[in-house]
This record gives sequence, C-alpha cells and structure tokens, in this order.
Amino acid sequence: MKKTLRLLWSILTAPFKFAFWLTSIKDLFAVFRESVEEGSLPEAVNKVIDNPFSIMEHLSALRNNLVRAVLILAAATGLALYYNYYILDFLSKPIEGGIDALVAIDVTEPIGTVMRVALFAGFAVTFPYLAYQIWLFVAPAVISRRRRFFSLVAIPAATLLFAGGVLFAYYILLPRALPFLLNFMGIKTIPRPSSYITFTVGLMFWIGIFFEFPLVMLFSAALGWVKAEMLAQQWRLAIVIITVIAALITPTVDPVNMSLVAGPMIILYFFGVGLAFIGQGGRSLTKKPNS
Repeated sequence: MKKTLRLLWSILTAPFKFAFWLTSIKDLFAVFRESVEEGSLPEAVNKVIDNPFSIMEHLSALRNNLVRAVLILAAATGLALYYNYYILDFLSKPIEGGIDALVAIDVTEPIGTVMRVALFAGFAVTFPYLAYQIWLFVAPAVISRRRRFFSLVAIPAATLLFAGGVLFAYYILLPRALPFLLNFMGIKTIPRPSSYITFTVGLMFWIGIFFEFPLVMLFSAALGWVKAEMLAQQWRLAIVIITVIAALITPTVDPVNMSLVAGPMIILYFFGVGLAFIGQGGRSLTKKPNS
C-alpha cells in the first residue's frame, strides 16, 4: 500500500518537479549564496591545473544548463511549426509580392524551409531563457558584490540587444539590400524559399548575435579577462576588424549597406568599452609603479 501511495505521489508531483527543475530556482539561489574572491584569469587557470577534478562540478552544471536549453528550444520549435505559415509570411514581406513571390524547385525544399523558419523562431522566442541558462553558468565566476547587479541587468540587456539586432536587420538592412540583389544588373531574380529564408534568417541571426558584443565586453571585464583601458586604446584596430566583419556579412557589395552594418557595430563597440569600465568596477586595472 505504501509503495502504491509513493508511486502515485511521485506521478502527481512529477510535473511540478520538472517545472521546478526547468526554472533553475535552486541554481539561482546558489548563485546568490556563493562567495567568490576576486582574482585574475591566470590565477583561475592555475587553480584548475593544480586540481583538475574541480572542473567536473562546473561541467556537470554546464550539462544541466544545456539539457534545459535544448528541451525548451525543442518545445518552442515545435510550437513554431504550428504557426509556421504566419512566420514565413512575415519573413517574406521585405520582398515584392511577399510569400507568393517564392518559387520552390526541389520537392523537399518547402520542408527544409519550414524547419529552418521554425528553428529560428524557436530560438528567438526562447532567447531570454537561453540567456538565463548561460548566466547561471557564468555567474559563479563573478565576484559576489557585483553579481546581484549583473543578475538584474544581464538577461534583459541580452534580450533587448538581440531583439534590436534582429529588428535592425529586418526593418533597416533587408529592405535596402533585397531590391539591389534581386535586380542586380537589370537581371530579375526569382527567389527560392530555401535560398531566401537561409539568407534572411542567417542575416537576422548573426546581426542579433553581433549586437550582444557590448554585453560580452562587460562580462569579460567583470571576469578579469580583458581590461577596459586596453579596449579603449585599441579602438583603431577594432574599427578595422569591424569593417572587415561588416564586409563579410553584408549581403551586398556597395559601401552604403556595408556602412549600415559597420556603423551600429562601431557605436556598440564604444558603448561596450563604457560597459567594460563598469564591469571592472570603474577603476584602473593598471598598476602604477611605486615612487
């Protein structure tokens, strides 16, 4: 009888335990309780070398974060499949004629297009949760006195930056790039669903990821991986690198569209430098020689 009641209780409470596990409340509380002393990256590496088994706990935590992220992403992708037509119609609006202008050639092309759209939509919808899981893994490395501030800032900032990058690509970049590409040299191009969606989704995804760069600079400085002063001093090199990246990901070869990509990235770089100063506590990390 007791075994039956325990089994029944386990079945009834399983959904609540699973939901509790997905929300990672236990890990979040642990983040606020743990105390981390301030140190540099070489010191952390030396600790791992001295005690290699200490990293196993972090790898176990990373595994749990990845499993949660994959489960939520799979669920969101499945849900996006149900609304796939509306999402595809929305993504097709930047071209003249919308979804009706897309012409499939291969038999399996519509299926691959639908899966790609669903995966991107699932990723975009679950991005705050994915950022939350990343933060839970990174947070223990941030010293305690800064962790609460970053906990309040990290996920909303990451979500807003990614959304800003996606919207920038959709509303600013695509409407200016597509007419140029589809009518280059007077040759009218009939877009295929696979090529158009791969191009559109890829551009929106990578621009959204690049918009996360200021946040990466903030946490890199907070973890002691980089110095804000070094980032500020190397601004010329950063502009050159950004220009090269913009040239690689810009869908057209004209300087106007390349500037549309490079301009915001340069602004985001200097914004990231300011965040890096905040991340390292607003103080100089360069030791002054003793007089």
